[in-house]
Amino acid sequence: MSRRLSVVASAILVLFLLVGIQSVYVQFVRAKGLNASLLNPRNITGQALYARGEIVAADGTILAQSVPTTNAYSPWTRVYPLGSLTSGVVGFSSPTYGPWALEEEYNADLTAHAQPPQSLAQLLAPTTAADSVTLTLEPQLQVVARHALGGQDGAVVVLNPQTGAVLAMYSNPNYNPAPLESTSYAVAKVQWKKITTPNAHHFEPLGLVATQQSFPPGSTMKVVTTSAVLIGRPDLLTKVYPVKTTIPLPQSNQTLSNFGHGSCGGTIDEMLPPSCDTGFALVGMDVGGALLASTADAYGFNSVPPLDLPGVQPSSFPSAASLRFNVPFVAYSAIGQGNVRETALQNALVAAAIGNGGVMMAPHLMDYITAPDGTIFQRWKDKPYLTPLTPSEAAHISLLMQNVVKFGTASGVGFPANLDVAAKTGTAQIGNAAKQLDDWMIAFAPASDPTIAVAVVMPFQPITTEGATIAGPIVRCMVEGALALQSGHKAYGTATTCPG
Repeated sequence: MSRRLSVVASAILVLFLLVGIQSVYVQFVRAKGLNASLLNPRNITGQALYARGEIVAADGTILAQSVPTTNAYSPWTRVYPLGSLTSGVVGFSSPTYGPWALEEEYNADLTAHAQPPQSLAQLLAPTTAADSVTLTLEPQLQVVARHALGGQDGAVVVLNPQTGAVLAMYSNPNYNPAPLESTSYAVAKVQWKKITTPNAHHFEPLGLVATQQSFPPGSTMKVVTTSAVLIGRPDLLTKVYPVKTTIPLPQSNQTLSNFGHGSCGGTIDEMLPPSCDTGFALVGMDVGGALLASTADAYGFNSVPPLDLPGVQPSSFPSAASLRFNVPFVAYSAIGQGNVRETALQNALVAAAIGNGGVMMAPHLMDYITAPDGTIFQRWKDKPYLTPLTPSEAAHISLLMQNVVKFGTASGVGFPANLDVAAKTGTAQIGNAAKQLDDWMIAFAPASDPTIAVAVVMPFQPITTEGATIAGPIVRCMVEGALALQSGHKAYGTATTCPG
């Protein structure tokens, strides 16, 4: 009998121990997550009964706010004054589908919550209110980007390379968030179906092309290949590569030809401005897969950029192991083709790092958060994310990118000389039946002390296009608009083709 009692007592003791462990786990380990969970009834009630905080642009424009209704069960509704212009970044806070984008990222701040007591009365009866989030985003640049894209699928990202602040992030396709705020399930469901249905290019309006879609970067990748040379094989800077139209690729029956079937060659400094494919393929094979892969990783490939936005996807570059015995892959990777894929955000970060002396600052959309009484209690602290280059290495590539604008592939874009732009074009074959291209351009300005970095990707373009002719004019608009805004003027591009 005593043995049975001992077994029962031990079992009860174990159960009490498990209950204690679970209690500690829920109250301490999981507390923060459970408090913020969208399934928490307290949060659902709070969203229905209390106003959410505002989301405000850098210039003070309200991007999201709660306004009163006549519905006693849902006394507040969310409105987005700029609609689709900023929906990709701001997102929505739907009664049916919950929050998305910045509405989700800063949900804990934007949802009404108990405020620190300022008096004995508030200590006994805490007040409930929401904080507001002010962004680095410039609505005028969003307007320029929307106009410059002209309704075509694509993405524009503009950063401040010195701080990592996102000044503009606009993508097509996009969506109107208003119907998702309806308390009518039927209305919200119709819009939800629209924004989650892929278009002809397999892009969902809900998915931000700038951060969630990646594309072969084409010749913009040559700045990374040049970085690999500067980092690990500086002896190759003086090597003269043969003038070729087509080269054979070792260990295969494949060949690699220049875009447009022209001939080119020379040193790296001579080959980057005209964007010589055969020459850089040979450079890549000299550098080797291991160094190319480690340099790409140093720029943030194969990692998720730390942007304060949900759903950000990593860019991809083949591993050193996968390239070790596949020389043709090395050649194509060196010119941004094959298995290399990059988001517009990542390519903007590459440009920003080169322009910022080799230091890639962490990208961010939040500038500061204010309490209900207007006091700022949290500011973004600028911080380095990666350092792929030394200042001298970055300066070398910057000079080559300036030459791209002066007499290289971007010379016909029309950048005003006084803006001192450094750029790199990219035209990537995507290998589909229609033989379409992904057209790119990255840039920063002024090259002497960059305050903006830009990336533009225009996917699924006709075979007759190239990065300079398709992405180039958009980049010019963004550079002109951003520099005008920074100088205290309205962000109109100086060219008549890109008004704000």
